Amino acid sequence: MAEFHLERANYRGWPNCYRLSNASAELIVTTDVGPRLIRFGFVGGDNEFAEFPAHLGQTGGDEWRMYGGHRLWHAPEAIPRTYFPDNGPVAFEICSEFMRVIQPMETTTGIQKEMDIRLWPDAACVQVTHRLRNCGLWAVELAAWALTAMAPGGIAVIPRPPRGAHLENLQPNSLLTLWPYTDLSDPRWRWGHKYVLLRQDPYQSQPQKIGAPVPDGWAAYARGDRLFVKSFAHAPGAAYPDFGCSAEAFANADMLELETLSPLTRLEPGAIVEHTEHWYLFRDVPAPDGDADVDRHILPKLKEIIL
Repeated sequence: MAEFHLERANYRGWPNCYRLSNASAELIVTTDVGPRLIRFGFVGGDNEFAEFPAHLGQTGGDEWRMYGGHRLWHAPEAIPRTYFPDNGPVAFEICSEFMRVIQPMETTTGIQKEMDIRLWPDAACVQVTHRLRNCGLWAVELAAWALTAMAPGGIAVIPRPPRGAHLENLQPNSLLTLWPYTDLSDPRWRWGHKYVLLRQDPYQSQPQKIGAPVPDGWAAYARGDRLFVKSFAHAPGAAYPDFGCSAEAFANADMLELETLSPLTRLEPGAIVEHTEHWYLFRDVPAPDGDADVDRHILPKLKEIIL
């Protein structure tokens, strides 16, 4: 019977990481800092997540470090609120089917972060349940914000809502959120009829970012011949951060971040908000260059799992 394994591991200078693995995929969870999921990939293959070598193995200090991998924030983004350092050890629990990591309460916000990480025993599939707990004395409006820093050299894919003919569709059905530094003429963008593509280029230092409501509930990143997909719940009619975004993509010279968000929530003292992502990793999927490539090579994979 297929099963997954969990073992303590020294990874990149952190001696107390945990490796979750099955026959095809592996995941590394840090406990010396975090919570961070610093590696996800096929066994013996590349890390599909970005790593920042100058930060690996470091602990302590009051400056925020990128580290790399997957992390949990709370939106809307602001300094210093968003950038509370996750440089210390986290509590953790080993359960029968998943691992739970719990960060101490953020002293500046009163928010506590928690993740449950479950690796499927027979597939390159991960479920990550993110939680934000309000340990403070007053209510806070926020959204759970799950950010995955992907390794350089790939292409992000974000689906657009269904298109239609003019006279049958007189009202708008979607929006696109831009940041002041977003440059729509940048060659890293590919604006398709059905999908937006953003290419990560290590030689382009100018950051780019967009956000959008994504009713289809998925976003993807293609790199080499591998395809990473994250799926999530989109709540129609709910209020989301950043003018209504349930998914966002950010790129600079070091990485590309694939991000999803929960609806905005007024979190009362003691209350919890949850946000769940499912990750899927595929082999032998050509990188897309436009809508036709996504339809031909990526949609069939999505139909196997979520569509």
